[in-house]
Amino acid sequence: MKLKSLIFLGVLQSCIFLNAQVKTVDPAEYVNPLMGTQSLHSLSNGNTYPAICRPWGMNFWTPQTGKMGDGWAYIYTAEKIRGFKQTHQPSPWMNDYGQFSIMPVTGKLAFAEADRASWFSHKAEVSKPYYYSVYLADYDVTTEITATERAAHFQITFPENEQSSIVVDAFDKGSYIKIIPSENKIIGYTTRNSGGVPTNFKNYFILVFDKPFASNSTWNDKGLEKDKLELQDNHAGAVVGFKTKKGEIVNVKVASSFISPEQAELNLKELGNASFNETVAASKNEWNKVLGKITVESNDADQLKTFYSCLYRATCFPQKQYEINAKGETVHYSPYNGNVVPGYMYAGTGFWDTFRALYPLLNLVYPSINKEMQEGLINDYKEGGFLPEWSSPGFRNVMVGNNSASVVSEAYIKGLRGYDINTLYEALVHGANNEGPLEAVGRKGVSYYNTLGYVPYDVKINENAARTLEYAYDDFAIWKLAKALNRPKKEISLFEKRMMNYKNLYNPSIGWMSGRNKDGSFPANFNPLKWGDAFTEGNALHYSWSVFHDVQGLIDLMGGQKKFTDKLDAVFTTPPVFDDSYYGSVIHEIREMQIMNMGQYAHGNQPIQHMIYLYNYAGQPWKTQYWSREVINRLYKPTPDGYCGDEDNGQTSAWYIFSAMGFYPVCPATDEYVLGAPLFKKLTLNLENGKQLIINASKNSETNKYVNDLKWNNASYSKNYINHFDVLKGGELNFDMSAEPNLQRGTSKDAFPYSYSNSK
Repeated sequence: MKLKSLIFLGVLQSCIFLNAQVKTVDPAEYVNPLMGTQSLHSLSNGNTYPAICRPWGMNFWTPQTGKMGDGWAYIYTAEKIRGFKQTHQPSPWMNDYGQFSIMPVTGKLAFAEADRASWFSHKAEVSKPYYYSVYLADYDVTTEITATERAAHFQITFPENEQSSIVVDAFDKGSYIKIIPSENKIIGYTTRNSGGVPTNFKNYFILVFDKPFASNSTWNDKGLEKDKLELQDNHAGAVVGFKTKKGEIVNVKVASSFISPEQAELNLKELGNASFNETVAASKNEWNKVLGKITVESNDADQLKTFYSCLYRATCFPQKQYEINAKGETVHYSPYNGNVVPGYMYAGTGFWDTFRALYPLLNLVYPSINKEMQEGLINDYKEGGFLPEWSSPGFRNVMVGNNSASVVSEAYIKGLRGYDINTLYEALVHGANNEGPLEAVGRKGVSYYNTLGYVPYDVKINENAARTLEYAYDDFAIWKLAKALNRPKKEISLFEKRMMNYKNLYNPSIGWMSGRNKDGSFPANFNPLKWGDAFTEGNALHYSWSVFHDVQGLIDLMGGQKKFTDKLDAVFTTPPVFDDSYYGSVIHEIREMQIMNMGQYAHGNQPIQHMIYLYNYAGQPWKTQYWSREVINRLYKPTPDGYCGDEDNGQTSAWYIFSAMGFYPVCPATDEYVLGAPLFKKLTLNLENGKQLIINASKNSETNKYVNDLKWNNASYSKNYINHFDVLKGGELNFDMSAEPNLQRGTSKDAFPYSYSNSK
């Protein structure tokens, strides 16, 4: 009860929502890990699960309501919990790897997941990033969890019972378990995965109990193996029993390793001799440190909860895949070659999603973490021969593009140093000129792209227009890095030429980007509202804006500023009609667009998320200000249905964080952020270099959503963008907010953000 009282007191201290502005001194208390968990295969409200973890931790833990192997591990509307699972799952669509679970039961022994499942209620559930508690009604048991990066501490409160048990489930597809009664210990491994691993993949685990076992058995799908303390099977598990008094607490400390059982023992030392409450406090402190890099002052409780819940999601993935060996060295098991090798490794992200805003957020707020990630990418390349575009934990064959180019180039362009950028550049050039071992690695259709200037519509390469548009931006990113590294002029000019390939897909007959046949013709009767086909999880109205690096060039293609802004407007005014014939059914991304009442604007998926900010390039910045606030207010809530589509490893959350600050990285591989309008009256960005960027908007309100004037360090500022390196110097941005748009500010070309066509 003492811990729950402390948590309640913390909530009171940080959530005194009066008319006065509240400064977030305890940001972890605003996080709702259940935001986005009310999701289904047919409709995503985030597709998240409550992760009990440390920021970017190697292992997460979550209550498991779904069946073993179901990507939807925790659904808010579920009625029963089957176990508490160690998870590395970045998305239900990617599913999990290296998972196993723990479940307390009482009375008649139940170990199969359906039999052991217990009713629970959200009214008897506490979910924090650093602490989770739930009452398991069928067993009169309360389970509490807290975690370090690679270990976790369970505190399980039992009733008076002759047979209180803890079930360990190593899952199917090949597992091993051993009970060591003399040491109050269980060890084992799980091999369950969803791909992206070598044949020798194992996640080794260890559990240490603070109470001797009164009984113990192993089990498999056939039943209990009462005389066996050790079992290797397709599906192995263990169960240990105790006689407990009412309110008796059994502590279980657990850790795992991708390297070895011995390394799992080392990882368990992260818990040390700390009590459960001490580990809770340490985890909360770590989350407050990370979340406190951005402090907000507001009297709107829901906005604060949404902001910090999003920042929590943006600091979960990718996960650390490296471990610290007995010599104190950083090592990792390679999901590319199966060896244990020195250095950093991160996994669990798809660059198609996260290059847009998540990695820019890391570069701005957490650059030292992204430096580790860049070093991890070097190891990805050395061990796998290519950079991953989706890692879970190794190469996965999903999505399109070669967006590692953006992730690598942006980090260097925005000032990260101290790692082998030349090897990373080599990796980019290799990936840009070759197809990989999987369609989603390297560049599918690269020979067509490099000769014709596009991936053709009629050569049986799916999502060809999306590939072309993303390859063109990726070539821009490589061009920027090549120039920064003083590469040969011929090499630089090659990527400079290729980055203009986006122009080859503009179909003047329909006024949008479209697929293009090998002979140069455009397909007859091409439907701009058809999802998929030439595009990835979207249609022409979504993907036509994917010219991040040359918006002015796109404006010219579309016939000038007025026609360009008319088309932007049309995205919101066109009814959400669609053609789903490519998929043969209504995929969840289509349904999410349809029900949001914003026309064709499909914020629940990534390709269009920057579109709102493009009004700044065409002299109508007030429309960016209006629509960014509309999306913030209408499509994000700190509730189980709080997202408008897949959260996607921090990307959809990072959009909110940037937009709430009042700017957004439309073109990540530049040093500019495009301005919108801040959400809060005051926000402070505490930079790693010790500087502070203070964003003031004292007149901000529900009605005052437009920027009348802007001052940078008390000097008038007329641009529609701010520079990354100016932000790093610290200072104050003072927004004068108004209920009416200022139709004069930001309308001249010298105010517009970077476009390649305007830079020559």
